[in-house]
Amino acid sequence: MKGQTYVILAIILVIIVAVFAVTNVDPVEVNYLFWTQESPLILVILFSVLMGGVITASVGVLRFYRLQKDIKLLKVEKAKLTQKLEENGIPLDRENTKKDPKEDPENNNRSN
Repeated sequence: MKGQTYVILAIILVIIVAVFAVTNVDPVEVNYLFWTQESPLILVILFSVLMGGVITASVGVLRFYRLQKDIKLLKVEKAKLTQKLEENGIPLDRENTKKDPKEDPENNNRSN
């Protein structure tokens, strides 16, 4: 459901930008660092939106890869810690460990 919401919002944003761009077709003077050029405002608007999307996507991709790298490192660390626990004879399965009946609220309710 969350993905659908993002797609719908993206479509609405694209429609708004397209309508805004189409209504602004007058030529404007664009100052670059070393030269000046006259371009239709629709191209300036669409190029700006496109570059904003590319920059945002690039940052998102970089963050995604960093998180994937962190996940891999954490999995390796977990495997090492699990192996240490097994070597020391500490049980890892919580369901098979014996619980203190005083700490289990279900047993306390049954005995009362």
